[in-house]
Amino acid sequence: MFNKKEKPYTELLGKTNRIVEGTIIKGDIISKADFRLDGELIGNFQSMGKLVIGPTGSVTGDVSCKNADIEGKFNGTIIVAELLNIKSKASIQGDVTVGKLAVEPGADFSASCTMKESQNISSDGNES
Repeated sequence: MFNKKEKPYTELLGKTNRIVEGTIIKGDIISKADFRLDGELIGNFQSMGKLVIGPTGSVTGDVSCKNADIEGKFNGTIIVAELLNIKSKASIQGDVTVGKLAVEPGADFSASCTMKESQNISSDGNES
C-alpha cells in the first residue's frame, strides 16, 4: 500500500529542477533530470540530462551533462556529450569538451576546446 517504486529515468524526461536567482549552493549536484540554474553553484554538477545556466546563473566547478545551454557565467571544466549552446551574453572560461558546439556572436569564450564524437555520460558523470 505504501510501497512506492522509484520512477524510471524515462518518466523524468520533460521535468526540470530549478535553482532560482539569489540562491547560492556550495557543493555538488547530481541529477538524472534536466536542470535550470539561475543562481550560483560553487561545486560540481553531473546530469544525464540538459543543463541550462540562465543569464543570472553562474557555475564555478566541473560539469558533466548530455546537453547544455549557457547564457550566464561558467568557470571550470565542462564535458557535454552532445550539444553545448553558448548564448551571446555568456562568459566561459576553462576547459571544454563537447560533441557539438554552437557559439553566438558576442559570447566571451576564453576556453580550450576539444570536440569529440558524441559520448555517453554514465550515472556517475564520467564519460564512457
